[in-house]
Amino acid sequence: MCTINKKITEKIPEIKKIFDSIYNAKCTLNYQEPYQLLIATQLAAQCTDARVNIVMKDLIRKYKSLEDFAAADLEEFQNDIRSTGFFRNKAKNIIAACKMIISDFGGRVPDNMTDLLKLPGVGRKTANLILGDVYGKPAIVVDTHAKRLARRIGLTTNTDPYKIELDLAKIIPPEYQALFSHQLVWHGRQYCKAQKPFCEKCPILHLCSKKI
Repeated sequence: MCTINKKITEKIPEIKKIFDSIYNAKCTLNYQEPYQLLIATQLAAQCTDARVNIVMKDLIRKYKSLEDFAAADLEEFQNDIRSTGFFRNKAKNIIAACKMIISDFGGRVPDNMTDLLKLPGVGRKTANLILGDVYGKPAIVVDTHAKRLARRIGLTTNTDPYKIELDLAKIIPPEYQALFSHQLVWHGRQYCKAQKPFCEKCPILHLCSKKI
């Protein structure tokens, strides 16, 4: 069951005002085409965005289209992405996903959750990023930062990412959800760190109703 801290719900507008004033937040993965964001997000699993951006820069020079990625040699592609970790599974899923986009979706990255989840290697986190950043739809991306911050601030008591997503979707205005997801990442990196959060410097400390 999804539980919502009603007290904090009333503070969302103030959190938004503060976040908007200090974070020009956007996706930290570089991309030009929707399929490139899909690939970059898959590469980002257990890897830094900075590393992924370096790898993607080389990849899009070598593979200039969705069709090029779909036709990539598996072993060669594994070597191309080796530095991102878990490269065997990532390579298999990326090539398969690109092939499916071409064969099942006319070469266009799907714009709905149901179809996105059909793509190999794509979970709700990746799907929501595509929906929010590419298609401008309401979407909550629950990564490690969002999971940690949502609980610390008091926006949810859940630990399951899907339940956290449902909780946040109920209290964050639809038009703000994609941006809020990015702002949580930036806030997590700057202030609300996993091991040693800088609570004394946190600009939303007075709105943080639960620290755990």
